[in-house]
Amino acid sequence: MRVFVTGASGWIGSAVTAELIAAGHQVVGLARSEASAEKVAAAGAEVQRGDITDLDSLRAGADGADGIIHTAFIHDFTAMANSAAVDFAAVQLFGDLFDGSGRPLVIASGILGAVSVETDRPDPATAVSPRILTEHTLFRFADRGIRSSAVRLPPTVHGDGDHGFMAALIGADRQKQSSGYVGDGSNRWPAVHRLDAAHLFCLALEKAPAGSALHAVDDEGVRLRDIAEVIGRHLDVPLVSVAPEEAMDHFGWLGPLLAIDSPASSAITRELLGWAPTHPNLLEDLEQGHYFGTA
Repeated sequence: MRVFVTGASGWIGSAVTAELIAAGHQVVGLARSEASAEKVAAAGAEVQRGDITDLDSLRAGADGADGIIHTAFIHDFTAMANSAAVDFAAVQLFGDLFDGSGRPLVIASGILGAVSVETDRPDPATAVSPRILTEHTLFRFADRGIRSSAVRLPPTVHGDGDHGFMAALIGADRQKQSSGYVGDGSNRWPAVHRLDAAHLFCLALEKAPAGSALHAVDDEGVRLRDIAEVIGRHLDVPLVSVAPEEAMDHFGWLGPLLAIDSPASSAITRELLGWAPTHPNLLEDLEQGHYFGTA
């Protein structure tokens, strides 16, 4: 297939691009900067300059595509409503372009306090993930002859080179010189290795039924205290319990999120697509040490 990938130079999208090319697909990758364009080209993909706020560049990238994988998102935690609106507009455009075609449209969505199994359809007004609103529209695309599916990503998509939630948590602990967890640390986070998530996007493109919600979940729920114990050992700092009302002071913007108990299953996804993660789980990945190499 000729596949248009948004976010093709990003943490998830670059892995998806590599997975698709390895599987024999042709990739057109959206790139908003010269550095991103160079990265996309070096991976062996065709470059489409632009960003997800520019609908004309999205339209040009999708022109002639047999499928679309949409991973790009504006991760601005101070303006989530705007980020969600941009994401919604992009997916609406893709739906209009693929209307009645039977072609696959796969988007990245999220798991955090909103869903535990693939059949959950949370209310966008109360969901933590701003991508849930886009999901609702995407699933209705199945009635328009589009093979639409959402790959729900856990808050921790880990691996060597990660600059996301796990790196931010370690940075906060390093600054405070203690490894913290909220309350008794029994709350759980689902997780997946970046390369296993990329493989699921490829499977979704190739064979997910229309209207599917898919969970890129390897660890169904890792206790925050267990994560803190590994971090504390590698940083050589004490383990501390942080009261919920003090979480913002210790963890910064991560504080409220770290108190959420959000286990999630991928049993339906595994059965449906034959997806089987093969890379290290979160605690194994942390033990490898690459998260602790630099300050």
